[in-house]
Amino acid sequence: MSLIFQGLSFRYGRGTPVFSDFSLNLESLSTVLLGPNGAGKSTLMALAASHLRPSAGRVAWRNVEASHRRERARYRQAVAWIPQQITPVPGLTVREQIAYAGWLKGLSRSEAWEASGQAVARVGLRELASRKSHEVSGGQLRRMGIAGALTHRSEVILMDEPTAGLDPTQRGMFRDLVAELSRSVHVIVSTHQTEDLADLYQEVVVLDRGAVCFQGSTGDFHALAGPAPSLRERAEAAYTRLVTREA
Repeated sequence: MSLIFQGLSFRYGRGTPVFSDFSLNLESLSTVLLGPNGAGKSTLMALAASHLRPSAGRVAWRNVEASHRRERARYRQAVAWIPQQITPVPGLTVREQIAYAGWLKGLSRSEAWEASGQAVARVGLRELASRKSHEVSGGQLRRMGIAGALTHRSEVILMDEPTAGLDPTQRGMFRDLVAELSRSVHVIVSTHQTEDLADLYQEVVVLDRGAVCFQGSTGDFHALAGPAPSLRERAEAAYTRLVTREA
């Protein structure tokens, strides 16, 4: 199963194209999308989430196309997007907001409520289920967003810069959650940070100026760096080499 981007073209208004005839297949259960600011990562994630529509080309999962009006609801049930900023819904508790996410994707109220209980437990928010959603921390909001995606049994979860602004403890909890999720769900994370690649991701894609300059296993990515004292330093060196080469 692949998340397919085929022949994509996209620009904002009359600006310079972000993508021109862009193609990429993502098959691994856990993929990290790296790239500097302005590389097109967030735009690609928004296209994958069907939040944006390409001017040409297609985005598809299991042959269900994001841009087809009749297929869009099915696509969005399967492919969930967790943006960098999760907005609490005024008046709703954590569990209610998680259930609401399932209801928005087509579940009945009872189905969404039952699924929300399982999702709350899976992301470690059971003790906060009755707290108002606007009273939780940034890291807890991110986990709440993931739980919302789990209510409607998403097969792909897209996360855009999910660790931005989190403290070390929150980042650790996020790493544990991604490791658990990627056993059964396709997880695609967009970031410019190279920490923990070897522990979390099977595949690395490096994007720069709207083009893929590397796609391969985490091991192949680290090998680009040559000898280095630690995996983290290898990842930083490999990333710098690729982006500098493309500059």
